[in-house]
Amino acid sequence: MGLSMARNLLLAGHEVSVYNRTRDKAEALKGDGARIAGSPAEAAHGSDAVLSMLADDQAVADVTFGEQGIAAGLSPGAAHISQSTISLAMARKLAEEHAKSRQIYLSAPVFGRPEAAAAKKLIVVAAGDGKAVARFQPVFEAIGRQTFVAGEEAWQANAVKVGGNFMIVSVIEAFGEAFAMMRKAGIEPHLFLDVMNELFASPLYKNYGGSVVGGVFEPAGFVLKLGLKDVGLVLEASKELTVPMPFASILRDHCLSAMANGQAEMDLSSLALVAARNAGLPVPGKS
Repeated sequence: MGLSMARNLLLAGHEVSVYNRTRDKAEALKGDGARIAGSPAEAAHGSDAVLSMLADDQAVADVTFGEQGIAAGLSPGAAHISQSTISLAMARKLAEEHAKSRQIYLSAPVFGRPEAAAAKKLIVVAAGDGKAVARFQPVFEAIGRQTFVAGEEAWQANAVKVGGNFMIVSVIEAFGEAFAMMRKAGIEPHLFLDVMNELFASPLYKNYGGSVVGGVFEPAGFVLKLGLKDVGLVLEASKELTVPMPFASILRDHCLSAMANGQAEMDLSSLALVAARNAGLPVPGKS
């Protein structure tokens, strides 16, 4: 995700310094005109904004704080824009810590798989100081097709993101259960998918449904273990906001079942295999 986003920033004419904990991944952008930084602080030094795209709270904390972190290199008035799927609590911590150094913090998580990032078709959900969001609108336009502003508090964008991911995982679970029923009824799953695509006309249904029907879960566009992390963030947010979300608990358990059956590194769409197992249907390649 970060690779394609950085490349699109370069194509839009921005000067870009890149850092990755695995340096070889950053080197891939050198030919596109990126400067390779040796640390997050070096990447942040002299930059108007630093965009971080990382797996979870701990990864964001690791590259933000400390002597070589983003916060150490970022100038007063410059911004850290976190585009990662992180907890509401981490977003608040980032905002508080950057404010101590008179730095700006914005949350701007994105919706879309790697192919959407490459095609500049991500949906960006931004939140934080309104003037800062407007200031960095050209950055959002360089990586996505549309930007939504969730509010004046950075963590509000993360609330939209974890809620949206809950909807996505719910769609995959619904497909898994429906396709299991189609298979037991002797109905061609592709026919059911065609009907659903006509009914909902959604790229989400078409893409995830196609993966489930085709049984193509590798290579993963988004690994299942990160889906479990996202469902955990949904449950964490629901507890904090006192919002009962019983189906989220079911999704967590089904993700755990998938992981127990060796699907951690498979695509999130492989969650559908849990419903297939529960229905007594054969699951190719996995016990």
